[in-house]
Amino acid sequence: MAEQAPAVSPGWRKSSYSANGGTACVETGHIPGAVLVRDTTQQGAGPVLHVSPAGWRRFVAEIS
Repeated sequence: MAEQAPAVSPGWRKSSYSANGGTACVETGHIPGAVLVRDTTQQGAGPVLHVSPAGWRRFVAEIS
């Protein structure tokens, strides 16, 4: 029987631009090899976008 790798906590962080109780809230997290993005209002039950670290750096550079 193969052992499963231990789960890695992505350390979710809410965007400082997300208003309290607003409808446009985003969280990001990190796991090895990926930056994760999700909608805070889904309370962890919605889809999660996986982005490569290089892709995330390009995105942040473009919007900065």
